[in-house]
Amino acid sequence: MSEWGYLIAIAAVAVGGFLVRSLSVSGAVATVLVGLAVAYGFSWKGLLLLGAFFASSSFWSHFRKQQKQRVAEKVEKGSQRDYIQVLANGSIPAFIGILSFLFPSSIWEGMFVVSIAAANADTWASEIGSISRHRPRLITTWKKTEPGTSGAVTMLGTLASFSGALVIAVIGAYLWSSISVVMISVIGFFGSVFDTYMGAVWQALYRCRVCGIETEKKEHCNKETVQIKGKPLINNDLVNWLAIACSTAVYFFVTYID
Repeated sequence: MSEWGYLIAIAAVAVGGFLVRSLSVSGAVATVLVGLAVAYGFSWKGLLLLGAFFASSSFWSHFRKQQKQRVAEKVEKGSQRDYIQVLANGSIPAFIGILSFLFPSSIWEGMFVVSIAAANADTWASEIGSISRHRPRLITTWKKTEPGTSGAVTMLGTLASFSGALVIAVIGAYLWSSISVVMISVIGFFGSVFDTYMGAVWQALYRCRVCGIETEKKEHCNKETVQIKGKPLINNDLVNWLAIACSTAVYFFVTYID
């Protein structure tokens, strides 16, 4: 496929994501930039893997959307991803794509796949876990909490997380023979667990002055909320980015450092 072919395909996905309200305008633009970086580094194989992540995450974001309204007030952003959310999940794969283009080596293939696996694991955990019939438990104290609380887990969400990493690992192994399904699945799942831990310990959490709800939003009921936990600069987007970065680094050291 030519460069123009890649651009047209990436733009079509971005526009499609905007039309189905999976992406905002800024999110669509960021998707094009991430897609181009991946295409230069890994050609159609990279775009196929990136597309699998985008398609599956968009599907689960809209799955039982009405049921997920109960957690909408707790999370900072909705299912329509803006450029910050896109870059939180896609900037590391894009950077690896650029490195692969500039310094061709098989080392980048595994790092690219595991970065997508970690992002997919976390997305599936959040989107599928939020519809669990059982109340989630905080990963640090194991106390029951409300659905949508950062740092909380359910059995359904945990299984979804590993499944998300596994799906990307299987596709990655089909595309690149050097990929280990077991290693990618385990380390991708580890990224989701690390994300959950950071969400419980470091991510900022606020309380509404009016209704009393605990939320990631800095404003609720048209009033500024009060911070009750975490660090003010650490939000869900940064936690996602750090989890993906950590998974990628772990894969590098486990695979290439004796």
